[in-house]
Amino acid sequence: MAGELDAATLAGLLADDDRRRAFAALTLGALSLDDVARDAVLPVDRAGRALARLVDGGLVVAAADGGFAVLGLAFQRAARVALARPPSTEHAGEPAERRKILDAFVHDGRLVSIPTNRAKRRIVLDWVAQEFEPGRRYPEARVNAILERRHPDVAALRRYLVDEELLDRAGGEYWRVGGSVS
Repeated sequence: MAGELDAATLAGLLADDDRRRAFAALTLGALSLDDVARDAVLPVDRAGRALARLVDGGLVVAAADGGFAVLGLAFQRAARVALARPPSTEHAGEPAERRKILDAFVHDGRLVSIPTNRAKRRIVLDWVAQEFEPGRRYPEARVNAILERRHPDVAALRRYLVDEELLDRAGGEYWRVGGSVS
């Protein structure tokens, strides 16, 4: 394969009915042009053109003995590239170790999961605690509204924030008592 195939190129290669039928025949075990023509129910000349385009496109390889084979890894590689997240700049101002943890657990300002590892969870909770102004008291409903912007399990976040002494509570009110200051 000359270069990596991307998802758009793969889709383009398989957009034609003849190429798709030829590809299906190869995938199901056809090895030669005659096998492909027979299994894809195509005239030999059309099967040949379809195979030539698939070979030129890098999805199929032609063997010296006249046989053909699908490059199945092309799909895995194209999917990996297509699904890869671009490098995030969301936490660019954070120190490297903290940024690594936040990048793993926070996407677009929301927690994708709460870490089970206490040290990682502490970093994520410190990030959440930044939503609360030191010295200000918040009713529980307001705390829930703030936490809901970060993660749907507000009860767990509240509990963790109190347990880690980032928030304190009394009489239905919460206030920030710990965490880093931006």
